Amino acid sequence: MPECRWLWDYSLTFARHNLPGMTISDIENQLLSEFSLFDDWLDRYNYIIELGKSLPLIDTKYKTETYLITGCQSKVWLHAAFREGKVYFTADSDAIITRGIVNMLIRVLSGRQPDEIIQADLAFIDRIGLREHLSPTRSNGLNSMIRQMKLYALVFKTKAPPA
Repeated sequence: MPECRWLWDYSLTFARHNLPGMTISDIENQLLSEFSLFDDWLDRYNYIIELGKSLPLIDTKYKTETYLITGCQSKVWLHAAFREGKVYFTADSDAIITRGIVNMLIRVLSGRQPDEIIQADLAFIDRIGLREHLSPTRSNGLNSMIRQMKLYALVFKTKAPPA
């Protein structure tokens, strides 16, 4: 944990506030700013763990095999709902670091139109150095989470009435 407790608290407060009208790029830049506050990866891992603790939990009725993401080292349940032309995600995991990672993905992608999700390159993942600091199995899990979120978006796009 960083030496300055105020920095830690500030980062977590900042993380909870995506303002209406923010684009995917805006939120990715916000995440980049948050991670730039930490000098080493131990602090960044701790921050991801704290983000995992603040993940709004998935409804227990979605914690079934149907919503389990394959390809993850940990168990990760992901549910998507489609309302008013936008996709909303909820998730949970049995591993706290994975909960933090999926929380970041939800923060960036939830509440977006299917095309926005499908086209998102999620460059922040590499720019904060996350992928290079994950084990190969966790990195595969990250790719599986992204793939599943984009698949949900693709399914909702095909079901959406034409504009």
